[in-house]
Amino acid sequence: MRNASNEEKLESIKAFQSAIRKSENALANMNQKGANTTLLKKRLKALYIGLNVLETAWNLKAHHYVEEDLAEARNVLSSLFPSLEGMYGKSKEGSPQKTLLERRIKALALAVQAMEDLENR
Repeated sequence: MRNASNEEKLESIKAFQSAIRKSENALANMNQKGANTTLLKKRLKALYIGLNVLETAWNLKAHHYVEEDLAEARNVLSSLFPSLEGMYGKSKEGSPQKTLLERRIKALALAVQAMEDLENR
């Protein structure tokens, strides 16, 4: 995985934490409404794994995920790029939304790269 600056690391961790909070809130709302939560649970699990993989890679610690979990999380996170990039393209230059999306895309890319590196070891 490419070296990330301390600022990129902090922004990536915050981006993952924000996405996790948003997903947890959405899950709670969907559960109250009785909606199907399968996809959201899958995304939330992938976000948790992505955050953990980045933190362990940057702190040079071992992770505790099996290859199947890493591969599934990598695929789920990769599947988010088209919609995030679409929203990014439509957002106004200099807006908080554009900044948030930029950081989220960068964080996901770093996590996907870290997972690929782990799978290739």
